Amino acid sequence: MTEQRGALDVLVTGGAGYIGSVVTEQLLEAGHNVLVFDNLSEGHGVAVSPEAKLIVGDILDRKALHTIFASNHFDVVVHLAAETVVARSMRDPRRILRTNVVGGLNLLEEMVDVGVLNLVFSSSAAIYGELTRDQIAEDDPHEPVNPYGQSKLMTEQMLAWFHRAYHLNSVSLRYFNAAGATRAHGEDHQPETHIIPNILKVALGKDSIVPIFGTDFPTPDGTALRDYVHVADIADAHLRAIAKVNVLGCRSYNLGSGHGYSVQEVVDAARFVTKKPIISEAHDRRPGDPAALVASNALAKQELGWDPSFTTLESIVESAWDWHRHHPDGYSL
Repeated sequence: MTEQRGALDVLVTGGAGYIGSVVTEQLLEAGHNVLVFDNLSEGHGVAVSPEAKLIVGDILDRKALHTIFASNHFDVVVHLAAETVVARSMRDPRRILRTNVVGGLNLLEEMVDVGVLNLVFSSSAAIYGELTRDQIAEDDPHEPVNPYGQSKLMTEQMLAWFHRAYHLNSVSLRYFNAAGATRAHGEDHQPETHIIPNILKVALGKDSIVPIFGTDFPTPDGTALRDYVHVADIADAHLRAIAKVNVLGCRSYNLGSGHGYSVQEVVDAARFVTKKPIISEAHDRRPGDPAALVASNALAKQELGWDPSFTTLESIVESAWDWHRHHPDGYSL
């Protein structure tokens, strides 16, 4: 069996979201045909490139999924549709488990029933939980500390069984912190829970302060350490995974830079990039937030040939700042 070449027919669930819109953008640029399936609860219809076909629907709706697969041919599925807010998952675990696990199972069953046996899955660093080593490797313990991470781990475990029983090939990409923007696509959530767009709202004068959740973590400056990866680099990893998924079997890869930045360092980088006096305010930790999550990306480099092109925090923040300055109200017209 060889790597997949030429134009492919690709289903992207969650393709109207932040990462999904950039994955779709790059798939189209590479000459592939894309159908986006999204319920638009977090995504935006206008974020889907016009060259892609958009169908509004939910992965919890088996009838809708069945119609999609009965009416279209797909070589590969990219599965990004999910509930992603960690704090919400702590308050309402059944909601996130239903969408991410039951919805994921619905998708896998439909794929197997029609013989679509290649999947690239949006997983998460949250599957590792609270690890203290400098760089997390794929075979480190998987001990999620929130239902969101648990839902991603459960889906990866389902994928392993579907590979064993039904020969479904999958690549799970464990994102660390997606950040930044392309010229056409950026981050616009309601409510916004990610640190960089919330900092930039203050720089734009749309908010007065940026909250820092936790200043007493066991880190050098007391704020949480995270590994930030540009969304375009994450999308590039998806394209590399698509090309190899049918020969890799069932594999998982970290997508990170290998370097952690504290929340305070992100605020400082935004002040430098925007030249704005961004005021921050200390708040209590959020339930389920680990102190540090930093990736080893050696396996993705070795097996996917993936290497992040955005190598500094400032370059990531600058790309986000450029998008937000041109889209101060996000995707709203």
